[in-house]
Order: sequence, then structure tokens, then C-alpha cells
Amino acid sequence: MLNRFRQITFVFLALLLVSATTSRADGGLTGEALDRLAARAMTAFNVPGMAVGIVRDGHFIFAKGYGVRDIRSGAAVDAHTLFGIASNTKGITATALGLLVDEGKLSWDDKVTKHIPEFALYDPYVTREFTIRDLLSHRSGLPLGAGDLMWWPTGQFTPAEVLAGMKHLKPATSFRSTYAYNNMLYVVAGELIPRITGQSWGDFVQARLLDRLGMEPCAVLRDRVEDIENIANPHAVVDGVITAMHVEGDDFKTAEAAAGVVCNITGLAKWVAMHLNEGKLPDGKVLISEDQQNELWSAQTVQPVSRQRYEDSRTHFRAYGLGYGLDDYHGYKRISHGGGLPGMVTLITMLPELELGVIVLTNQQEGGAMRAVTETILTSYMPMEQKDWVAILKDRGSEFAARMDKLEKEIWDTAALSGPPPLPLEAYAGTYRDPWRGDVTIRKDGDRLVLAFSRSDLLIGPLHHYKNGVFIARWDDRAMFADAYVRFTTGFDGATSGMTMEAILPSADFSFDFHHLNFQKVAKKE
Repeated sequence: MLNRFRQITFVFLALLLVSATTSRADGGLTGEALDRLAARAMTAFNVPGMAVGIVRDGHFIFAKGYGVRDIRSGAAVDAHTLFGIASNTKGITATALGLLVDEGKLSWDDKVTKHIPEFALYDPYVTREFTIRDLLSHRSGLPLGAGDLMWWPTGQFTPAEVLAGMKHLKPATSFRSTYAYNNMLYVVAGELIPRITGQSWGDFVQARLLDRLGMEPCAVLRDRVEDIENIANPHAVVDGVITAMHVEGDDFKTAEAAAGVVCNITGLAKWVAMHLNEGKLPDGKVLISEDQQNELWSAQTVQPVSRQRYEDSRTHFRAYGLGYGLDDYHGYKRISHGGGLPGMVTLITMLPELELGVIVLTNQQEGGAMRAVTETILTSYMPMEQKDWVAILKDRGSEFAARMDKLEKEIWDTAALSGPPPLPLEAYAGTYRDPWRGDVTIRKDGDRLVLAFSRSDLLIGPLHHYKNGVFIARWDDRAMFADAYVRFTTGFDGATSGMTMEAILPSADFSFDFHHLNFQKVAKKE
């Protein structure tokens, strides 16, 4: 998810001191306290709109929208406002496959090639042994975010093209040894559904899950929403100003099975309630069996626990299941997943032992607000000292942002002092090709170079000479926070022969996986 923290104006700093921990007699916050909490979080983290939902003991006990769904229109967020839930879609895809396991149409331990014969990864052994369970549990051996530039920040690749590209992604670790989040394997997981059922992933999920649960108007993609009037649009803080971002209905179609669902808190409350009820619908009918529900929430891949996480939530163990994250949270089992799209982040959390679910949806790519609200609500149901999560996370975010701003300034100060590149600008121009991402073009535009990725409307911008023949791509869309180094390679004749890339700041979202690219210059046709 994107983590770009920004300072807020001094006029709002006093709000961080206001308490939002007034509790109800049966635990949890009062409606007034929730209102104050949401207001403080949105102000502190510059979030235009937020929706908050709480499920308790099988009932939807709180549902409210705050702020605006788009700063340009000023239209209000309410309990029915749709948001892109991003990677919270992964649990939906895993549940959809669980339905097919219940029907005997596949097994979690089926080899992927049994259903998708052309599936191939870099290592033939890994290809041969790779199971459906492996697709869903982030233990492939691929590096973090490998292949994401086929869909992020926008992309127009088909599932067939994703499958063809996967074999070019080189592993970073041995198979099943290490957790590393990967979206593209969920694209492959989604492709299992048409291979087995004859229905598209979208049609199957819409009919068998969203509609069956009565989650209307939630849809599998933004362009499938029948009425887009009440939908939140993405935002980011650019140069200290909250800014509306680019959005198209089919921007995330490539990764629809990983991140495509659009939903609201009223629909997601039904989703959460079903899971907390061990896969049953409100009338007692079984949607997914208890056995498969348990598989979804069983540890598949162990994850490390940071010191900070332990201090925050007394977490001792952490793992990824099938489409869900698992850990212990102040002595309770926590099931959760976040989701991040450009300009929008969401978080769904369940504590089954407390029969508690919390849903927070926001339309800004800053994650501090949703986490502060979630942590405050969860701990309000526990007999423990309450913390001011808004203030805590704001302080951490401000410190991180200051470090990134300092590093970015140093980089651009160096670029400002650099002389001309070692070769004439014309020598860098041309088409460069990566085996899985495809082409980029570099053209001379007056006294500068401009780089443009194929099959993306956003990855375009001028190249600035940094030093020693290394350039920086400064993207025209300043909301991406992912400017990247570009290093050219040369042949024995001194001419450019290829190039590699890497984000200049560690704060860039991991889905900008420029460092996995290896471009070779395409020879001009005679």
C-alpha cells in the first residue's frame, strides 16, 4: 500500500489532543466518540472521505460516512458510498475458490498446471510443484511485488499476457521459504475460475458471492457499477495540497482477482458477518463450508514480527492464510487485510473470539487514518489502557515524511549541480524492451529526454541527468511519489544497449517494481 505522509497545518494540531475514548457500558465507543475519532483522523492525515462500519455479535451496529467522496464535487460520503477495496479482494477470490473445493471441482493442493497447462515460472521445478495453495499464500520465491507494473498504476494486460510474462520474473529466494507479497499470482488464481466453470472470474464472484450475500451495489469492477453517482474517487497530497487523482473504470481490470472489487461498508458488513458466522448466511444456509472457512484462516506462510508490531499489539506470531492475514492481537486471533490503490486505502479486521469486525474505507492513499480508527475501535472492546492512536501514528508518519523529504532534497540538489550526460541526448533515444513488461520509448524533446511506458497512461515524464550518466525519471503525475533512477548500459562500441531502473525513495509503493525490469534496446529497422 502507498505510504506517503505529509505535514498538516498548525491550525489543526490542537485537535490531536482531544480525547476520543468515551466508551459504552458494554464496551466499544459511543457514536459521538466515533464521530470525534473519525474527524480527528481525517484532519490529522488529510483524508477527504471515510466510511466506518462495525459488526458485533452478528449485527451491524455502526455504519457512517464522513467527509466528501470527491473534493471537486463536495458530495458527502455516506454508509452506501462505494470505494475500491483493492487487496481485500484477495479474500473474495480465495473464498470463491473455496466454493469450488466444496463442490469437488478442485483441491487446494492441485498443481496449477492441472488446470492451466501453460502456467510457467522461471524455475521448471517450481512450475511443476506449484499448487493452488501456493498461488494464494505469497511463498513463491518471487521478490516483493514482482510483475506489478503489468497492472500498476494502470495497465492493460490480459490474463494470457500475465501468464506469459510470469516465466521471466526471476526468484529472490527458494520456493516456499519466505513470505513475499505478490499480486500477479492472484491474477493466475482468478484465471482458474473460467478454466473450471466456464464463467469469468467477475461473473462467478458477482453471482456466487456478492449477489448471494445481498451486497448490492458492490461490483467486481468500477465499470460494472450500475450507478456511479455515489462512489468515492481517489486523492493524494501533492506539495501539501490534497489533490484529486486520475481514475478510469477499467484501470485495474488486469488485476481484478487481486484488487478489483468495489464495495461499501453496508455490503462488506454482510461479508464480515458471514465469515464470523463460520461461512453461514443469516438464514443459516451454508455459503462456504466450515472446513474451507478454516482453511482460509489457517496459517500457510510464516511472517516475521517486527519489534514495533509487538509493542503496538503484543503480537507474537504472524502468518498469511489463503487471502487473509493472521496474527495474535492482545491475546486474540486477528484476521485482517488491507488494500491500497493509487489514492485509496482500506482495512478490514475481524476478531472471531469477540465476534467483532471493523471496516474502514478511505479515499486518500495515506494509511494512518484508517489504522488509527481501526486500532482505537478494536481496543475499546478490551479491558486495557487506551492509547491515542491518531497522535501516535501522526508522529510516526511525520518523522518518516521528514526523512523522505530530506533524502529527496539531497537527490535533487545533486541533480541540479550535475553537468551534461556523457553522451549526446540522441544517443539515449529509442525503444527499450523488457521481456515481461514490454516496451518503453525515450524520445528527444527539445533539450530534454522524455520516457514513456507502453500500455500505461501515467508512466510518462522527463529524464533529468543525475550524475555519472544516471538519470531520474520525474513522472508528470506528481501523485505517484515514485520518481525513478534510470541507468543506461553501453556496448563495446560505446552506444546505449539497455537500461535498468529503481525508485529513488524507499517510500515508493512496492508495486512500482522498476528494479525487476531489464530493458534491452531494440535495434532500428533498416
